[in-house]
Amino acid sequence: MNIILVDDYKDWVSLLPLTFAKPIAALRIGILTISEKWIHYFPNSFVSFNTQQYLQRKYPLNLEDDSFFINSAFLPDIDLVKAIQSLLPNQVLVKEDVAIAWRGNNINNNDYQLVIYNSEIQKLNYTWDLFKLNGLELRKDFLLLTQNRKSKPVTDPFTKVYCTENVFIEEGVVIKSAILNAEEGPIYIGKNAHIHEGAIIKGAFALGESSHINMGAKLRGDNTIGPHCKIGGELSNIVIQGYSNKAHDGFLGNSVIGEWCNLGADTNTSNLKNNYSEIALYQYSNQSTQQTGLQFCGLIMGDHSKSGINTMFNTGTVVGFCANIFGAGFPPKFIPSFSWCDGNKLSVYELDKALFTAQKMFERRNIAFSDLDKDIFIQLYNNK
Repeated sequence: MNIILVDDYKDWVSLLPLTFAKPIAALRIGILTISEKWIHYFPNSFVSFNTQQYLQRKYPLNLEDDSFFINSAFLPDIDLVKAIQSLLPNQVLVKEDVAIAWRGNNINNNDYQLVIYNSEIQKLNYTWDLFKLNGLELRKDFLLLTQNRKSKPVTDPFTKVYCTENVFIEEGVVIKSAILNAEEGPIYIGKNAHIHEGAIIKGAFALGESSHINMGAKLRGDNTIGPHCKIGGELSNIVIQGYSNKAHDGFLGNSVIGEWCNLGADTNTSNLKNNYSEIALYQYSNQSTQQTGLQFCGLIMGDHSKSGINTMFNTGTVVGFCANIFGAGFPPKFIPSFSWCDGNKLSVYELDKALFTAQKMFERRNIAFSDLDKDIFIQLYNNK
C-alpha cells in the first residue's frame, strides 16, 4: 500500500505553533508520532506526506496510481484500519461529512463514492487535544508495540515496580533506585533510556529512546517524553515531542512542548486558575483567544523555543516557534514566533542569532542542521 498522510489546512493551522516546522503526522501523541502509528498498522506500506509547500521538501510526497490518502489529524485504531483496508478505488470514507480516508490517484476526492464510518474515532482538532487524548493514546500504543514481545527485566534491587505486567523495557535501559507504578496505566521505557536515582513514575507513561529522567523527578501520569530528552522536576499530563530539555525542578502540567526546546531551572507553569474557571487559549486560525472547555491547561510551546531560569508561565500560555523568554514577572499569554521576550517587553529575535543557536543544539546531539532545516527557519522568519 502507498499511504499519503494529508494535512487539511484548517487542521494544520489549528495545531499551530506545534506544526510550524512539521506536518500534523509528525506530531507525537502517546508513544509514537502519528505517522509511526500508521507505519505499525500497515507494516509493509510506504508512508509519505502531503503538507504545506515550504515543508514538502523535508517531508516528501510519493504519489502513485493507486494510493490511500488519510487525513493526518485522525488517530488510527484497529477498526479504522480495517475500514481503510476495505476501501475500493474511488471510494472515500467519511464521518459527519468529514473525509477520513480515500483511495485513488488524486488528492481531490470530490467525485468519489461515499462510505460512511459509524464507529467512534479520535481526531486532533486543537493543540490541547494532544495532552487531553494522551492517556488514551499511551494505552493504545503500548498494546501495539508490546504485543507478542517480552520486556527486559528490571535488575536493580533498589527499584520498586508495581504491576510488572504493565511495564515494558527496551534494550539498554538503565534504572537505579526508582519507583515505577503501573497500576493505573502502562509504563513504556524506550531503548537506551536512563531513569536516575529517586525518580517516581506513575503510568500511563512513555520515555523515548536515549532520554533521561533525572534524580528525584516526579511524574504523575499520562506523560509522554519523546526521544533524546532530559527531564526533572514535577510533570503531570504533558507531551514533550523530543530533543527537548526540562532538566531541573519546576512544575509542568497539562502542556505540550515542541522539539529542540529548553526550559531553564525552576521554570513553572500554572495549569489551573485561582477561580477554577474555564481556560482560554490563543488560536492562530482567528488570531484571538478561544475557550478550551478545560479547567486544566498549561503551556503550548512551539519548536526551538527557550525559557530562562525562574520563568513563570501563566495558565493557558502559547509560545510560538523559536522564541526566547526570560526576565522577571509573568510573560504575555501569547508570545509570537521569533520573539525576544524580556518580561513583558517583546522585540525580534534576529534570524542569524536564532540559526546559530539551532545549529549549536543540533551539534550537541551529533545531528546535522541541514539546508532544509535552515530554509524552514527563513520561511517562518519572513512570515512571522
